[in-house]
Amino acid sequence: MFGGTWKWAGEFRPTEKNIGVDPTQVRPELKKLCDDVSYQVEHKTCPLDEIAARFHHRLTWIHPFPNGNGRHARTITDVFLVARGAQRFTWGEGDLVAAGNTREQYIEALRAADARDYTLLFKFVRVGKAE
Repeated sequence: MFGGTWKWAGEFRPTEKNIGVDPTQVRPELKKLCDDVSYQVEHKTCPLDEIAARFHHRLTWIHPFPNGNGRHARTITDVFLVARGAQRFTWGEGDLVAAGNTREQYIEALRAADARDYTLLFKFVRVGKAE
């Protein structure tokens, strides 16, 4: 995915960042995330879109790589949805890489989810703009 961009692509980050879990906890947290999502899907604990949005948030929160975590998490979340027969998320229908309104809304939605308020993220991933 990023092999032509960064030489370290695909390798977990070895250092602390201003966000994300301790680097030694990346692997265990990813395992917990996958186990939790498997359980949620198997037991239909909530709608698939909600499981996917929460999965995306938690994956970005873990922050496994030095860079590209949002792009990675969006791609993996879309793969997760499509593998279950659902449509990919719209992700705000704008550019999330370049600075701008759509990226600001995305980051605001993720920060609200950090505080356990997923309302903006649920709106953003499907409807487009968080309000």
